Amino acid sequence: MTVTKIEGKKFAQMLVEGANNLSNNSKKIDALNVFPVPDGDTGTNMNLTITSGVKEVKAQSENHVGKIASSFAKGLLMGARGNSGVILSQLFRGFSKSVENKETITAEDLSKAFNYGVDMAYKAVMKPVEGTILTVAKDSANRGGQFVKDSQDINGLMEGVLEEAKASLERTPDLLPVLKEVGVVDSGGQGLVTIYEGFLAVLKGEKITSTVEQDAPSMDELVKLEHHQSAQSHMATEDIEFGYCTEVMVKFEDDKVEENSFNEDEFREVLDKHGDSLLVVSDEDLLKIHIHAEYPGKVISEAQKFGSLVNVKIENMREQHTTILNEEGSQPAAPVPENKQEKTEFAVITVGMGAGIAELFKGLGVKKVIEGGQTMNPSTEDFIKAIDECHAEKIILLPNNSNIVMAAEQAAEVSDLEVAVVPSKSVPQGLAAMLSYNTAQSLEENTEEMKEAMQEVKTGEVTYAVRDTSLNGVEIKKGDFMGIHEKTIVSTGPSVQEVAKELLDKMVEEDAEIVTIIHGEDRSGEEADELVRYIEEQHTEIEIEVHAGNQPLYSYILSVE
Repeated sequence: MTVTKIEGKKFAQMLVEGANNLSNNSKKIDALNVFPVPDGDTGTNMNLTITSGVKEVKAQSENHVGKIASSFAKGLLMGARGNSGVILSQLFRGFSKSVENKETITAEDLSKAFNYGVDMAYKAVMKPVEGTILTVAKDSANRGGQFVKDSQDINGLMEGVLEEAKASLERTPDLLPVLKEVGVVDSGGQGLVTIYEGFLAVLKGEKITSTVEQDAPSMDELVKLEHHQSAQSHMATEDIEFGYCTEVMVKFEDDKVEENSFNEDEFREVLDKHGDSLLVVSDEDLLKIHIHAEYPGKVISEAQKFGSLVNVKIENMREQHTTILNEEGSQPAAPVPENKQEKTEFAVITVGMGAGIAELFKGLGVKKVIEGGQTMNPSTEDFIKAIDECHAEKIILLPNNSNIVMAAEQAAEVSDLEVAVVPSKSVPQGLAAMLSYNTAQSLEENTEEMKEAMQEVKTGEVTYAVRDTSLNGVEIKKGDFMGIHEKTIVSTGPSVQEVAKELLDKMVEEDAEIVTIIHGEDRSGEEADELVRYIEEQHTEIEIEVHAGNQPLYSYILSVE
């Protein structure tokens, strides 16, 4: 039977089943990553991203494709993690723009939406690389465009799109030599194929049941992270400037919106004057607000200008804080004068794992360290929350990981504040950048000088292999340690110390002046000192610094300047 249109509920089901299929296969997709390191992987990042989108879809009651697509795109945008997650969010951001005014969609509409999404995703990537999820999305969308010239059968269109997506995926090793060397296809492209498989299953009347626990937080759960108990003992109740955690949901009413002309960005600016930790999300029907305010009634009044109240929740954070301190046996800090907090001019936000690394950054002037990195890539939402919490006019983001840069850039784009990204791809690059940070300079001057500074440092990392593989002519065994110099594996073996020494031999040249050793939670200070002695035996003039980073998974992080 020929299917010529898709209604909203059917489209929502397609998104849900696409997410279920991705969830079921996320571990297999993780295994396709080229590097055998225990990083935050593609399948995990895409799964967390799409789960955030689907939770918004499930909260959408309208039988309208455009509204459902918009909700999905917003959920993806805020939940995007890793490069693959950000690209996925951009694909469906473009898709949603294409169908935003359509209650139902035809095969031609679906084809155009796929192509519009590809255009937006390519624009979002500074230097698009073929042989990735971008190529798979582009090739399959082109196939769809050819199909609708002769037929308006949606099932046939989706079959063609999926068939070409699979064929394009198989071609990715021909476009990226490293994929061919390792013998895998692109992991992001594989993720997109599993989503499209879910889409087609729904169109054929099939159902995919998720076999994996969905652990991406909902918007409400994300809000709860604002009040995590581990942070409570570091402040006094008197320090809480805005005492009421206020959550408001409003259903838009046409007459009120017409009278007051709702604009999300402008509304966010209005609410910013009433508190902090502000989160505003809206779609065609609902407005959701989270804010820490001193006068919740004023927030509610502002929200009611656009519709009727659906839900209001107000919690006294000072009372909660006192209770938590009593339960934990924590002693609050000495009271400070309750002066009105003013925004500082500058704040730097960085990403890192390990208490020692966090202290290193804070000692150099970083305002906030987001816990994350190799195994836990922060989402766009995580950056937005950190930006709001810094209470500064100008923000610099240091992602310290190549897989986090795009999420940081997306957060900078979404934020209403003046936010710049210094695209550091390692902890040593981030530390080098901070040494050039100067609050007396402008945001542009700081950004440029920090970018230049991070280029002067060479990075090395020692971690372990999660599987057997062969890469760049190096045979790697599961469980062995690997020495990685600027993303190239240069040493491997069962002894972490020997691997680290061989890595240092590759990194330390005659003109080197400073070597920094940051040892992880699995290495002792004595083992780090052994590396110091090894360097000193060969390079008597080099200055050596040693820090206990306490980072997981990476036994050593090394830098040479």
